[in-house]
Amino acid sequence: DDRRRKDPEVFQTVSEGLKKLYKTKLLPLEEHYKFHEFHSPALEDADFDNKPMVLLVGQYSTGKTTFIRYLLEQDFPGMRIGPEPTTDSFIAVMQGDVEGIVPGNALVVDPKKPFRKLNAFGNAFLNRFVCAQLPNPVLESISVIDTPGILSGEKQRISRGYDFAAVLEWFAERVDRIILLFDAHKLDISDEFSEVIKALKNHEDKMRVVLNKADQIETQQLMRVYGALMWSLGKIVNTPEVIRVYIGSFWSHPLLIPDNRKLFEAEEQDLFRDIQSLPRNAALRKLNDLIKRARLAKVHAYIISSLKKEMPSMFGKDNKKKELVNNLGEIYARIEREHQISPGDFPNLRKMQDQLQAQDFSKFQPLKSKLLETVEDMLANDIAQLMVLVRQEESQRPTQMVKGGAFEGTLHGPFGHGYGEGAGEGIDDAEWVVARDKPMYDEIFYTLSPVDGKITGANAKKEMVRSKLPNTVLGKIWKLADIDKDGMLDDEEFALANHLIKVKLEGHELPNELPSHLLPPSKRKITE
Repeated sequence: DDRRRKDPEVFQTVSEGLKKLYKTKLLPLEEHYKFHEFHSPALEDADFDNKPMVLLVGQYSTGKTTFIRYLLEQDFPGMRIGPEPTTDSFIAVMQGDVEGIVPGNALVVDPKKPFRKLNAFGNAFLNRFVCAQLPNPVLESISVIDTPGILSGEKQRISRGYDFAAVLEWFAERVDRIILLFDAHKLDISDEFSEVIKALKNHEDKMRVVLNKADQIETQQLMRVYGALMWSLGKIVNTPEVIRVYIGSFWSHPLLIPDNRKLFEAEEQDLFRDIQSLPRNAALRKLNDLIKRARLAKVHAYIISSLKKEMPSMFGKDNKKKELVNNLGEIYARIEREHQISPGDFPNLRKMQDQLQAQDFSKFQPLKSKLLETVEDMLANDIAQLMVLVRQEESQRPTQMVKGGAFEGTLHGPFGHGYGEGAGEGIDDAEWVVARDKPMYDEIFYTLSPVDGKITGANAKKEMVRSKLPNTVLGKIWKLADIDKDGMLDDEEFALANHLIKVKLEGHELPNELPSHLLPPSKRKITE
């Protein structure tokens, strides 16, 4: 045992390592203390092997299905779009060689899909769960889960026939990104929606918010809507950090009010970048979720063994059980003190009390320290080993990005984000773009005492600092403009430096290398 501690396990791949650690070290602890009955079903191989998943959640008619169609740039089987509540099923949109639909009951027996444990939610749910398969380049890197629109009123709880919030919580544990969609016209967060958001607690790091259909309102109204949305979310999502909100219109129709077009383009690029990074961070996310699960399993073992210890061996079991359930908060506090566990690691008190009512305490197991030591060892040593492997895998692979569909739409050609703006201005012009303002820059140039047609760095600095830009930025501009690297500027280089200052003052980023269209005509031969 001591030797084992000194030499952590050696794994070939992160995925194989996670599977082995879970099965040999964490699963025995979970099974011993009935973790799966309380919190989350056991993990399967498919949970470690599957592609990153994106879960879309929102009230009905906020554009969830349209958002998927926009990303894929093609219809998927089982897709229905309309202003009324149309999507009444959970649809897992995944890569497949041929288009088709796999019904829920068939899905949960497929060992290659990560949905086998969903059979616990019963037939009422499985009849409302399908997998839409189709060949699409976007789906080669990610899968998307479309959910039924959240209804308001009693319909949500009574008519569904299954625990909607519990299903979403199951998905939230396994997905890489949760996107909450809101319609700019109906910001009201119904009680049902707020229940759902609360069920997604502990997964705030995966959450992003999209304020959709924002092209249908004026700029002033959009500011108010954004403020109202943040205020509403602040009451439900209990995190000190501000949740990231992307504003836009995610469908392929013309913008109704095009005033904020630039804003929508920038927001869309940010959201796409966020989704595109998922395959790269997938292994790290699975590792993170396993650590989270191990911490909860440890706390759960302490809770169950404490309850077992308090139970009488013969008489008065029922009364003692009631007393223990009512005093669960005190048991939490005691475990927290004895084992130095953070209060954030404990499961929800109210939920735990409800679940304990149905349990037979006499069947609980006492504390088995060997099982806990194995998990402690896993967290202390093996996970560190895997972290190194994650970094190695990332560096060896070519950068994994989501490709195809809407992600390719603006990559090339004049509709790329920022094309022809800032440093890219004049990219397609035959003439040098700086020549337009060169006469004005020449006047300044000749007041700076040029010698042999060039001004010194000191003289150029006097003029350049008038822009009030910081020295770091001006230093970068100098490097870009001093093309022949002689520490002086001629009239063309000085004009270029002023052009780059103008670009920066207008709020655009400077390029790392000078684009070919900004090279002064007389210098083009030097660089060639």
